[in-house]
Amino acid sequence: MNREYLIHQLQETNSWDIIIIGGGATGLGAAVEATTRGYKALLLEQLDFTIGTSSRSTKLVHGGVRYLEQGDVSLVFEALNERGLLLKNAPHLVSNQTFLIPSYAIWQKPFYTFGLIIYDLLAGRKSLGKSRPYSRKNTIKKLPNLIRKNLRGGITYHDGQFDDARLGLNLAQTAIENGATILNYFKVVNLLKENGKVTGVIAKDQETGKTYQIHAKSVINATGVFADGIIKIDNPKAKKVIQPSQGVHIVIEQKFLQSDYALLIPKTKDGRILFAVPWHDKVILGTTDEPKEKPVIEPIATEKEIDFILETAGRYLINKPTKKDIKSIFAGLRPLPAPDDKEETKEISRSHKILVSKSKLITIIGGKWTTYREMGEDVINKMEEILDITHKKSITEHLKIHGYHENPDFKNPLYFYGSDQEKIQKLINQNPKLGEFISEKLHILQAQVVFAVQNEFARTAYDFLARRTRAMFLDAKEAQKIAPKVIQIMAVILNKDSNWQEQELKNFNKVVKDYLVKI
Repeated sequence: MNREYLIHQLQETNSWDIIIIGGGATGLGAAVEATTRGYKALLLEQLDFTIGTSSRSTKLVHGGVRYLEQGDVSLVFEALNERGLLLKNAPHLVSNQTFLIPSYAIWQKPFYTFGLIIYDLLAGRKSLGKSRPYSRKNTIKKLPNLIRKNLRGGITYHDGQFDDARLGLNLAQTAIENGATILNYFKVVNLLKENGKVTGVIAKDQETGKTYQIHAKSVINATGVFADGIIKIDNPKAKKVIQPSQGVHIVIEQKFLQSDYALLIPKTKDGRILFAVPWHDKVILGTTDEPKEKPVIEPIATEKEIDFILETAGRYLINKPTKKDIKSIFAGLRPLPAPDDKEETKEISRSHKILVSKSKLITIIGGKWTTYREMGEDVINKMEEILDITHKKSITEHLKIHGYHENPDFKNPLYFYGSDQEKIQKLINQNPKLGEFISEKLHILQAQVVFAVQNEFARTAYDFLARRTRAMFLDAKEAQKIAPKVIQIMAVILNKDSNWQEQELKNFNKVVKDYLVKI
């Protein structure tokens, strides 16, 4: 799976059935769908896989309790079905998480119990466990740090939790194993056209600067919040189709929950919900929903958003987190379909839409991680329809994703590698020094860096510390501390000199500062 071999495949192929632009959840899902149907598929990502929205989620594979409240029953039903499939196809990355909703008003427990019974019924045989009400005493046992005053009890329900960036990576590997060519750091700079129809792309290798003209029968724009950019290349007069909405999360220590249960705060002061979710021995708090004018690659959390999360969590927790307790901050942009004038971003449907231009450029927007597979299936169905070719049945409902490993030990720091754990152990057996920690705090081994470069397309320290491991999301200061050692190991494998190492460290420090709290 090295880059040179994949570029060789690119050069040796005269024409592709499909080119997918964008290496996030949507694009990677489409690539797996296309290649498993037997199409010759190429995916190009301008930076790293899942660098944007797809690595910055709340880490939930869920039907969406909030969407049920909004009356979007069909979306909830679809998402619950897809949640069940993901748990079956990627058990090394998806786990069953219990959530608790505290009840402080007399009406809350019956109201949420009724809603969650419907949620359970919609899940059917793919249910992860029944919801149930708890007394005040048992609620405190489940979440000892909950504020007691006026607490009447609570309701628990089950949903899925996952590692978003690792799933994205495993989808890229799955696509390649099934015949696709997938490249990161390959930017589409223009579209090829013939008789007014899109016939391919012009793409630039971001590492060498070399450009390629690549022909295809169909091109899919799966660039998320950047979809308008590709649409404007196709048609400069096209209307805006994306409304970016920023979601911020902060990461704190597990002691603030003192529990394996996640906390769902059902209504914040501005009508949203807030999660406190255990993840990799930390707790994720989030999220916000702030509309943004333009998409950026590295969105930055505002003081207002950080304060909102801390203040909301503090209204429910005895031991209240403060800014000095924040281990990491991350912000992502949701690619919501552009709303009607009166809609707020929290009201915009998370369903996906497929748009086809006059030139036959296919664009897919909206959606969420949980429904990535269904989105891929829908967009490849649309491609078949446009090309007027025989429909090929999807097989991805029952496709095991790379790394598939039954009954993983989630207490093992390397659990998220699934079946690839054996390959990391093999590296250590060959060179015991690779078994030494780079970070004992985050349980990161030297072997993981080697494996990431050789097998997981990691090209920069940022790739490794943010998306091959989740160091930057879990403890940004620790990630900054170990970056020089990571770069040193990467330089040896990539055959890079000291100038590259120096520049790489500068690049990393420039990015990591936005994950650090400013006190």
